[in-house]
Amino acid sequence: MLLRPLPAFADNYIWALSNDAGHTVIVDPGEAGPVLAARESLRPVGILLTHHHADHIGGVEELLQTWPDLRVIAPEDDRIPRATETVREGDEVALAGWRFQVMEIPGHTRSHIAFHGHGLLFCGDTLFSLGCGRLFEGTPAQMYDSLTKLAALPPESRICCGHEYTVNNSRFATVVEPGNLALTRRSEEARTMRDRGLPTLPSTLAGELAANPFLRVDEPEVRRSLQAHLGRDPAGSVEAFAELRRWKDGFAS
Repeated sequence: MLLRPLPAFADNYIWALSNDAGHTVIVDPGEAGPVLAARESLRPVGILLTHHHADHIGGVEELLQTWPDLRVIAPEDDRIPRATETVREGDEVALAGWRFQVMEIPGHTRSHIAFHGHGLLFCGDTLFSLGCGRLFEGTPAQMYDSLTKLAALPPESRICCGHEYTVNNSRFATVVEPGNLALTRRSEEARTMRDRGLPTLPSTLAGELAANPFLRVDEPEVRRSLQAHLGRDPAGSVEAFAELRRWKDGFAS
């Protein structure tokens, strides 16, 4: 197994997963250029799409011009025009020997999905390292439930998300939970990696459970920080998550 994050735009990653024969699954190609630049070392067999945003699907058309027989697997959403197959919760995707389970994880968008298999989680813009996606279409309850669903996966799962946000996310996370030593270590590690030009991804679910405040809304220090920020206690886990996300939306790092 060879897993590569191909940088795209300012901070996106297109994921390329290849087997020993070079057969490659491409995940969320927002632009075709990074994939075409690596074409000598990969043989694409299919594209997995997690949601409809242009920075995740914009390269599909050009890739199909180069490889017209590619399977394009996406959620049920008519805003994704070139899907050859649509999938939903509980479906299994089989490509070049890889098998992935489909999970519906609305919140960032209403039709967002993830693909989980072989110890990998391709989760688009739902779960980031030390953060989570903005709520463009879903409700806080939907996003909280989606993150809870992802948090229940095996802790060794590697988190292959769509953006290099770890360092920026660490600034907010440290304000929320300054006493978290796992968070301090992850923040320092991420800064060192970025200073060396290395990706901070994939992370592990175990690492996120230990350091990501959006997976830790019921932890005492997170609740104390929310209480100090709001001037009151959140009523429950969903409200705690909603207020944490609202705080992050207005946070100046």
